[in-house]
Amino acid sequence: MTILFMMPVTTFDPYVLDVLMPDLVGHEHAPSAFLVYVYLWHRIEANGGRAVQLSYAMIGLETGLSRITAQRAIALLLRRQLISATSVSRTAVPSYLVLRPWAERKRARENS
Repeated sequence: MTILFMMPVTTFDPYVLDVLMPDLVGHEHAPSAFLVYVYLWHRIEANGGRAVQLSYAMIGLETGLSRITAQRAIALLLRRQLISATSVSRTAVPSYLVLRPWAERKRARENS
């Protein structure tokens, strides 16, 4: 008897590995931010493109980072406008979406 397991495959825009990774890891010296960005991209894609609600502790646990490192990575990604976060209150666990500003710029250039 053969049992096959189907695993979801996450596909990334080439920009993520060609430009964003060297920028975050090399220029920003923040490999944790790149790791969290890729993690969020995967979680959102697995969720059908819908926002995911995750605590810093959960992000840290699932990426192998500490909670504070996950928090700092999220702060950098928010500042760089690579993700968005929404909360119903100041203390609520936020919902995250991955942003792709390079795709929006490319579309704007193609439409002009």
